[in-house]
Amino acid sequence: MQKKTKTTKTAPKPTKPTAEKPDSKLGELQTTRERKTVLMQGNEAVAYGALDAGCDFFAGYPITPSTEIAEILALELPKRGGVFVQMEDEIASICAITGASLAGAKSLTATSGPGFSLMQEGIGFARITETPCVVVNVQRVGPSTGMPTSCAQGEIQQSRWGSHGDSPAIVLYPDSVKECYELTIRAVNLAEKYRTCVILLLDEVLGHMREAVSLPDMANVRVISRIKPTVPPHWYKHYDKNQKYLSPLASYGEGYRFHVTGLTHDQLGFPTNKVTEAAEMMDRLRKKITYNIRDLVQIESYQMEDAKIAIFAAGIVARAAKAAVAMARLEGIPVGLLRPLTIWPFPDEAVRKMLRDVDIVVVPELNQGQLVREIQRLVKDRSDSKLIKIQRVNGQLISPQDILSTMKEGM
Repeated sequence: MQKKTKTTKTAPKPTKPTAEKPDSKLGELQTTRERKTVLMQGNEAVAYGALDAGCDFFAGYPITPSTEIAEILALELPKRGGVFVQMEDEIASICAITGASLAGAKSLTATSGPGFSLMQEGIGFARITETPCVVVNVQRVGPSTGMPTSCAQGEIQQSRWGSHGDSPAIVLYPDSVKECYELTIRAVNLAEKYRTCVILLLDEVLGHMREAVSLPDMANVRVISRIKPTVPPHWYKHYDKNQKYLSPLASYGEGYRFHVTGLTHDQLGFPTNKVTEAAEMMDRLRKKITYNIRDLVQIESYQMEDAKIAIFAAGIVARAAKAAVAMARLEGIPVGLLRPLTIWPFPDEAVRKMLRDVDIVVVPELNQGQLVREIQRLVKDRSDSKLIKIQRVNGQLISPQDILSTMKEGM
């Protein structure tokens, strides 16, 4: 008899919001909006997720296949008292959302391919200044202009390492239209909580596909706003020390004096060449990720309880992988799926644990091997493990049949 499908996701336990929801017209409009099941694109879900998370500023430049996000927010933000600005390019866009965030806005931009490359220095600036913002990257085939309307997963590594220097990243990766909505809210929340630039990766297919989505009542949507300082202005330190590496963030115009620079800086934000202060700043950037790993990492385990073969896949490819698992199970092959919703920081501990009793790992991806490198790193000490790679970069999806047949050949 076929076992019942079992899917589990390891996710952070709910915690109390770090700040109260702002009492604003935006919040009032969101609360009273009718919630119902609607047919929507992934890009639409991102836009409405941003609105429900409290985003009130968008700056961006139209680029396929992310443009629908900008189009929707151009219509909806002004209705809610927010601001939409079409910038002259993507460099200006990332700078604009960083500046708006420093002035107190919850800010977001959306782009793809070449635009994401142009944003890398600005993303690094947002990280070193610890400024909350979200960048949505709807991936397409590259490099350069590539194939703007075709799917790819070519920026998995770039989303982590694209900006120069050491700057740990938080990157989320949905596989459904519903998750586009949910993970957009989560991306905004994590940006506000950890004072950093969070990246949301989508695939072109996911951005444009339509699914029925039941939007939750706003009473059930957890919205986090940044921690505000409670000390007198003359006591305020823009990069204050604390055990969890989370610090209050004052906004321009609130009476607090602070300095913002892309140079290595001290607790007040002023440039420094002192080795102790430089080390302290770099430690803070790293430790606010590593010390909070359990809050950040989310991974789905699907039929892994008795699996001897594991498929590791993300985004749109994970949907094909889940179908391949069902097909393999009908043939009596014990296959399961691991899917990271948090792609960075990479879920090392969870993946090691879940692959402990697996003999074969299959890694399908729409690139030339960006995910498989991470799996190789985690299983390199196991002589009994076997890796099967499935890689495609021609703009076509990997099908469940592709995964199943390649897996059988390599068994």
